[in-house]
Amino acid sequence: MGGLSETTQMFGAALRAPSANAFTPLRLAPAGQARQSIGIVLHDFALGGTERIAVRLANQWAAEGADVTLLVGSREGPLAALLDARVRLASPASAIRRARGSRKALAAAAVRYFGERRVQACFVPGNYHWPVASALSRMPAAIRPVVVAQVSAALYKPQRGPIRQAIYNMRMRRLLGSTDMLVTLCADASRDADRILGRQVSMPIALPALEDRASHPEPVAAQGSTILAAGRLVPEKGFDILIDAFATLVRSGRAGDADLVIVGEGPDRARLTRLIVQRGLGARVAMPGYVEDIRPWLDDARLFVLPSRFEGYGAVIVEALAAGRPVVATRCTPAVEELLRGTGAGLDVPIEDPAAMADAIAALLDAGVPDPVRLASLVERHRIGPVARTYAHLFRGIAAEREAALA
Repeated sequence: MGGLSETTQMFGAALRAPSANAFTPLRLAPAGQARQSIGIVLHDFALGGTERIAVRLANQWAAEGADVTLLVGSREGPLAALLDARVRLASPASAIRRARGSRKALAAAAVRYFGERRVQACFVPGNYHWPVASALSRMPAAIRPVVVAQVSAALYKPQRGPIRQAIYNMRMRRLLGSTDMLVTLCADASRDADRILGRQVSMPIALPALEDRASHPEPVAAQGSTILAAGRLVPEKGFDILIDAFATLVRSGRAGDADLVIVGEGPDRARLTRLIVQRGLGARVAMPGYVEDIRPWLDDARLFVLPSRFEGYGAVIVEALAAGRPVVATRCTPAVEELLRGTGAGLDVPIEDPAAMADAIAALLDAGVPDPVRLASLVERHRIGPVARTYAHLFRGIAAEREAALA
């Protein structure tokens, strides 16, 4: 596709326009149309935002009547337990585990599988899986599905520098040059993608971070002072920065009686535990491990902190606001611009700046508790139902255009 078609432009306009009927149930296969078939490719069920969103979309599409196939390289990973039984799960006879060259092997497996078991559209979630989109896009036209790839992480990062950024852009053009559509998580990312690829081929669709069943945000408990953070315990999540910021608050007396809770699991646990002890925070910092649902922890928190060095969109910011909790976040995600600045929902700070983070946390602790219902209203567009249906209509529209072009 040389640019956005009339149909896909219409989908983009409808998505951006507010609608009183945004949450009205809509069947994926209207009367007279065949049941929609959708394929998704994931490497495995690792604890990651890309994987969680892919599983959530698969479940929603299947629940609304689509024939959904999730092809995985390996069935391993904790998120496998979240997959709905209505989603067909497929995998190679010999598992493809993450290793050097494994994405190329996964791409080849996807071409073989969907070449034999045709689907109308394939969704390739996240930057990590772009080699799969490249391989699917090169399939013969007669059997090739619509290929829609997602941009889940920032396309421009200052830490890359100009040479590495140029190499990154070349790789992106090579892998995504023939995809039918790119879906980004915000308008800025769409502009970046179109600039790199040299054609208008992307559209923003909100990150489906929330379930449809709206859970009313709970008021902050009278004595609530827990500072909450969540994510995989890996260096890029910046929990070491948060621990240093909290240590600064404790030493200066600005933490009051607040405690810090970091929910999540990962290979950085031992290093972070040592840092907590070194900072003398053993009695005031807890790391309870992985939890399937962060909402109960948010309900008990006074505020949420995202200290990451880099993120995609930052689904956890959406979840925190949906629970009615203000947020301190580093400038690592487009969600800062869209959800925090000028909204009264929180504060943003530079990356790698514990002092600024400490000041922002102290400011929110000292400020009055914001209206949780107002904060939750900022993220209504991130409900899974409307987002899944927008994707499904996009798949249908592109498929209809391709069929007409091939006729």
